[in-house]
Amino acid sequence: MSKIKPLTPFRPAAGREGEVTCPPFDVFYGREVHEIVKQDPNSFLRVTRSECDFPLDAEPTPDEILGRAKDNLDRLIREGILIREAEPSFYVYRLAGNGRSQTGVVAGCLLDEYVEGKIKRHEKTQPDKVADRTRHIVHLRAQTGLIFLAFRGTDKIHELLDEAAAGKPLYELTGDGGITHTIWKASNTAEWIEAFADVPSIYIADGHHRLESALQARNILRGEGAGKSGEYDHVMAGLFPAEDLAILAYNRAVRDLNGLSHAEFIEKLGERFNVEEADEKVPAKHGEISMYTAQKWYKLVQRGDAPEPSDPVDRLDVSILQNAILAPVLGVRDPRTDKRIEFVGGQRGVRELERLVDSGEAAVAFSLFATTMDDLLAVSDAGEIMPPKSTWFEPKLRDGFIVNPI
Repeated sequence: MSKIKPLTPFRPAAGREGEVTCPPFDVFYGREVHEIVKQDPNSFLRVTRSECDFPLDAEPTPDEILGRAKDNLDRLIREGILIREAEPSFYVYRLAGNGRSQTGVVAGCLLDEYVEGKIKRHEKTQPDKVADRTRHIVHLRAQTGLIFLAFRGTDKIHELLDEAAAGKPLYELTGDGGITHTIWKASNTAEWIEAFADVPSIYIADGHHRLESALQARNILRGEGAGKSGEYDHVMAGLFPAEDLAILAYNRAVRDLNGLSHAEFIEKLGERFNVEEADEKVPAKHGEISMYTAQKWYKLVQRGDAPEPSDPVDRLDVSILQNAILAPVLGVRDPRTDKRIEFVGGQRGVRELERLVDSGEAAVAFSLFATTMDDLLAVSDAGEIMPPKSTWFEPKLRDGFIVNPI
């Protein structure tokens, strides 16, 4: 059983959602953030990336950055740009575009269920990133970004989602990439709580660092005796049926060939793979790897009749690449720390791989068959951890639609 809680958040006043909401804070470079807030001074990036309020060549202290974030959030509230919801509610959130649609619910999830493993993870977190977001939550006394969670859908939850989406939306906004973000308020809270009681597990799709930060913030605030336990014991999240979600490929590029000539590199690959030039730039199925180097595309297929690995992590195409090519041939043994590797996710696709190689920024690039939701659920259920940068979810949930105060 999964426990969810309705929220009484701050949200944009009617008609202000376009100037406030924005993609997640971690998808932008610093210069991009400065340009955005010049055009949209009420952008929520001034809360989540408040260093943009300082000149590009400035070096504000962490305390100055957090202080500015709190000031900017307080101003949005004080000027009525963000308004406080009057009653506890859930919020149905639909993202639609590019021929796809996914609809989920925004709710509070119990952090104890994350501690107990009922909210399942598939990635490790980096302590510095967790510490940064923890300080942000504690200083602002607010959770400012949605964690993206998945669950195996039930008939009852799909029925509730359809019922809510049949009503008049609070917001309907077409954002970057032609994605339309639509949000409805759902006040029938008891029905939602009862429906999620039939969901045995929830899975982190995107937002491991945010969830771990919410837990660390809870522990700090609990120790300080701040707020009410019901406020910081839950974390704000968007929960989506897994069957409606798709994962995009997270590709790789490597700066050099580890001292090998092009001919030696191809010969080394031939020890474990059938290597042939190809026109295809995206693998057609699991087990194939597309490679770009020296202005040519190749298809790589492992030699032999070895059975599919039983371990769900070893079956992943990112693992095949890492274990058979990146580590033994190119010397990239720890992709988390090796500066020679670059990760290229989502819609940037093969054109970015070609650009990196053709410009000389990389010597070789690999286009992978995307990890599937079934893969993610299997790894999470086994209590295992995927290699870094195994999944890229798109479209992204926008920040600023729902702000959960503590």
